[in-house]
Amino acid sequence: METENTKTVSIKNIKDCGVEMNLKITILEGALQAFRQKGLKFTMDDIAKILGISKKTIYTVFQDKEALFLAMVDYLFDSIKECERQIVEKTDLTTIEKIRAILGVMPDAYKDIDFRQFYTLKEKYPEIYAQVEKRLETGWESTIQLLEKGMEEGVVRHVKIPILKTMLEAALEEFFQRDILICHQISYAEALDEVVGILMDGIAVHE
Repeated sequence: METENTKTVSIKNIKDCGVEMNLKITILEGALQAFRQKGLKFTMDDIAKILGISKKTIYTVFQDKEALFLAMVDYLFDSIKECERQIVEKTDLTTIEKIRAILGVMPDAYKDIDFRQFYTLKEKYPEIYAQVEKRLETGWESTIQLLEKGMEEGVVRHVKIPILKTMLEAALEEFFQRDILICHQISYAEALDEVVGILMDGIAVHE
């Protein structure tokens, strides 16, 4: 039987969870800002300075930099997945336009992040790189559905979807493993757009 006391405790727990979640998001946004400034070399001190909070406060949410980095990877990919969902729901785009947009999606808030700096990630933070790989290779359901719809509509060639998926994943993973983009002074956004453009030219039905 629920009493007034248990109701009060439940409401307090909900409020506490909300405050903790807001703090977590604030710290993650601060970490992204620190990454913009210093790449993988950012420190907890950098984040604390950006946010105007103590390191102790950060450590109440994340036990160390690696835990924070793992959460940051998921936060980024979750934001990308939310953008993908919004693209799928758009009614003013054709199927082929949706495919093009979803393959090259990048939230506006993160377009200025230099993802080229990830090329040292595998060596310095193998566990975090493994999470990046995992997120790159999963969550393709919406894209696959759009590709299948495009084939049914006759606007996409009947290609082997696993091959297309592997090609895009391999290109992105190559960008994250080597300094090829930095050496050739190509931004990550430009590289992603180029790869997606090449893939789209290959799968689109041209009248």
